[in-house]
Amino acid sequence: MSAPVNASGPVSSEAASASVPKDAEVLRALHRDRAADDPLVLPGPWDAASARTFEAAGFPALATPSAAVAASLGHEDGATPPDEMFAAVARIVRAVSVPVTADLEGGYGLSAAELVERVRETGAVGVNLEDSDAGVLKDPGAHAEWLAEVRAAAGPGLFVNARVDAYLREGVADPAGEALARARLYAAAGADCVYPIKAPPADLPGLRAALGDLPVNALSLPDGPSFAELGRLGATRVTFGPGLLLRSLHGLAELAAGLRARAQ
Repeated sequence: MSAPVNASGPVSSEAASASVPKDAEVLRALHRDRAADDPLVLPGPWDAASARTFEAAGFPALATPSAAVAASLGHEDGATPPDEMFAAVARIVRAVSVPVTADLEGGYGLSAAELVERVRETGAVGVNLEDSDAGVLKDPGAHAEWLAEVRAAAGPGLFVNARVDAYLREGVADPAGEALARARLYAAAGADCVYPIKAPPADLPGLRAALGDLPVNALSLPDGPSFAELGRLGATRVTFGPGLLLRSLHGLAELAAGLRARAQ
């Protein structure tokens, strides 16, 4: 494995070990050497209570989903004020002892240095950053440059998951090809993992083969493949977007209906 780098050049192994928060080392290690049928499963808490519940169930790390956090705060997806999002992430981090990686959408227009500083203030040791804005794909070269700046500002103490939105946006003639091209750019910029969100399961093996050892994040859907099957198809880690909140709300709706029936 090559030595970590920062904006000034290579960092020695000893210096890297001293400068990387323990939880960042733990999160990075959880992505390494996964068995083909054993991807890293990261539940998505939307508040402190759900985070504690997932930790109590034994999950070794958590990944906040921006859409679920937005809903818990009373906002539409993509409309959460940055200060509220960072505050919500900080509450989740304080509530648990396991590493937390935070979905921070497209970075809220912050410079790389500002974003890294805000993340550090929350205590999160990972970020999920998407490559579209207002439903439109960003220029991949410009986004890669920004990711490189994030990596330089953060050093090895932040696990960067680069979300690739080629499958989400209309008008992409070859989503698999576009996703792969973007993933390679983001990997070269220093991303630790790429997330071709909503990639069809049939496309995962090709992406996995083309990206070599780079970890790949897959989205779990209720009617989709099992975790083990996603792993065999090429996923290194599995996340849920707002899916766990939606399932929880379904259960809450049933509970509410039952209470209402008893009250009549």
